[in-house]
Amino acid sequence: MTVPGPTNRLIDGPNAFQDAFGVSRETIEKLETYAALLKQWQKAVQLVAPSTLDGVWQRHLADSAQLLALAPAGWKTWLDLGSGAGFPGLVIAVLMASEPDKRVTLVESDTRKAAFLGEVARKTGVTVDIVPGRIESSSTHARVGQVDIISARALAPLDRLLSLTSGFWTPATVGLFLKGRAAQSEVATAQAYWRFEFTLEPSKIEPDSRVVCVRNLVAITEG
Repeated sequence: MTVPGPTNRLIDGPNAFQDAFGVSRETIEKLETYAALLKQWQKAVQLVAPSTLDGVWQRHLADSAQLLALAPAGWKTWLDLGSGAGFPGLVIAVLMASEPDKRVTLVESDTRKAAFLGEVARKTGVTVDIVPGRIESSSTHARVGQVDIISARALAPLDRLLSLTSGFWTPATVGLFLKGRAAQSEVATAQAYWRFEFTLEPSKIEPDSRVVCVRNLVAITEG
């Protein structure tokens, strides 16, 4: 399934999301279940900033879904780090639910948030691997292995992300990192420690935000 990207429009609910991304009614129903569970669990566990709950379709669901338009063709394994409430990784899993050959793995060390991810997966019937551990742990690396795509949103500066994830990369791996207006400066900082190709893709959802697309990651060794 190929999900088209949105066109800089306000996505204020399920109908607007369906128009923007061209997904099935079944997918929209899963996302509606997701949004309802998010609001329910938010009362006990702060999953997102409270001010963003009313704009969940724009701020969280569409912001996550736009990454599919940047994913390389033929990908099979997607790793989402510090998944929190599941953005962007669990949204990707929902959108890909009809393609069982695509595997999405969510890494989240907070046990309450990991429990939320499991509940959404159960209620929506989406198959997803949830790893309730730390990204840098050897057990996480052993369980996940190398992947085709790595994503993260609001987790850490780019240089730290590359350090945390370097063991998951192959020469063909692509990193898709949702960043704010400091994206360019984060790239410059990371280039002191890593060699990589990158593009800064304008967000179709959040003004002044960028998706940093990273390829061909190689650590810079001194001497």
